[in-house]
Amino acid sequence: MKHIILFIAILTTTVSFSQTSESDQVKSTIERFFEGFHKQDSTMILETVHKDIKMQSIGKDKEGTAVLSTSEFKKFLGSIVSIPKDKMFKEELLDFKIQVDGDMAHVWTPYNFWFDGNFSHCGVNSFQLFKDDNQWKIIYLIDTRRRDCKID
Repeated sequence: MKHIILFIAILTTTVSFSQTSESDQVKSTIERFFEGFHKQDSTMILETVHKDIKMQSIGKDKEGTAVLSTSEFKKFLGSIVSIPKDKMFKEELLDFKIQVDGDMAHVWTPYNFWFDGNFSHCGVNSFQLFKDDNQWKIIYLIDTRRRDCKID
């Protein structure tokens, strides 16, 4: 009996350590999205998003009024791929706050954006994901964009 209990305890521990948590899988999807983003690899990006992804941004117009804009994902991909290779850009993710409930997840990622070695803007990305056929896919992305940022 002791041996059976010990075997079950070892088996349970091994299985729990070998499985990746849902939060880890969600984070991996976001990291893969940004890997494709920085490599300007539309195929890699498309692997992480749902076919019906929605994108929006919140910023301010010249008068300082908050503006919500909606973007077509295909245009976003085209703009990323078309950045000249001699131009460097980096979206530096500062944190991941992940919430998961069943087949839905939310990820909040504050960021700083750099273009050609110069600070451009900061903000927060808010991702909504859906677990589609056992794979986490980004279904909605909204971000804020500000210039009044504290940079260390």
